[in-house]
Amino acid sequence: MRMDVYLMFKKSGKWAIALSAAVVMLLAAGCSAGNKTVVSMKGGKITQEQYYESMKDSSAGKTTLQTLIWQKALENQYGKTVSDKTVNKQYNAVKTQYGAQFSQALAQNGMTASQFKTSIKTNLLTRKALEDLKKVTNADLKTQWKSYEPKITVSHILVKDEATAKDIINQLNKDNGKNFATLAKKYSTDTGSKAQGGKLAAFDSTDTQLDATFKKAAFALKQGEWTKTPVKTQFGYHVIMSDKNPGKGKMSDHTKELKTAIYDKWMQDSTVMQGVMSKVLQKANIDIKDKDLKDILSGYLNSSSSKSTATSSSKESSSKESSSSESSSSSDSSSTSSSSSSESSSSSASK
Repeated sequence: MRMDVYLMFKKSGKWAIALSAAVVMLLAAGCSAGNKTVVSMKGGKITQEQYYESMKDSSAGKTTLQTLIWQKALENQYGKTVSDKTVNKQYNAVKTQYGAQFSQALAQNGMTASQFKTSIKTNLLTRKALEDLKKVTNADLKTQWKSYEPKITVSHILVKDEATAKDIINQLNKDNGKNFATLAKKYSTDTGSKAQGGKLAAFDSTDTQLDATFKKAAFALKQGEWTKTPVKTQFGYHVIMSDKNPGKGKMSDHTKELKTAIYDKWMQDSTVMQGVMSKVLQKANIDIKDKDLKDILSGYLNSSSSKSTATSSSKESSSKESSSSESSSSSDSSSTSSSSSSESSSSSASK
């Protein structure tokens, strides 16, 4: 799990859900229409009104307002579906992963601990909105099933040259693979797994950490088998043994995993998320009072007016977006978050 998974895509680029310091500034500027002094200095002062006018004309100010509107809409429509306990669980997982570098990582992302928790909750609420507004069809499941492989566990030995890898394979052939762990501890250059006899954390086809060639070779092995020829990657030559492979089985046995993979993919699909955001924002009945900001959500509300209405034209537009989104599923899937242990193990197989 990484801090940068808490992002959403805007049509013209990334729309960061994580709150920036500008949130606090814009709130301070917008909470009063008066001329309360924000900064006093020689030669004059800066009032809230002056600051507000400056902020609303900047791209950072507009992005912050969009983010605040999105968060308010999500909280109103889906707030009860995500508990503080769930947010804290994800927060602590990331904190544990980063360890002593957590505070530094927060600073590099321009966030406080509180702001990061807010971004986590927004990401979780966004996922709830996606799952509510866009359902997985049987066609989506069939497409995902074509490339899906269930979780398997393997051990590997990584060496620098092909000759050494072939020699290891010959030794395995003589002992029917029984000495794999011993050979891994003796030969493997992967310091992350050699002490465990080369064993890696379980992974499936949604894993994004492992080398594609490595994964393909691993999935091709039946339980108890090892590669009969070295597997070459950018990191060297691997000898892989399948410790546990339950087989692909039937699609109906993996519906939950397939849906998770599909939603993970859709969370990173700008076209899909554009349609979801449009529906959430339209339902929020947003009325922007400042005429200079009235078009700030025009790309999502599909209307020239800043106030979202349930007119037939907006419904038709929303329907078209939804239809377009339904056809955007992909046969490939990627995991947007993984536990610190699986990331560490996967990384080990790539070194």
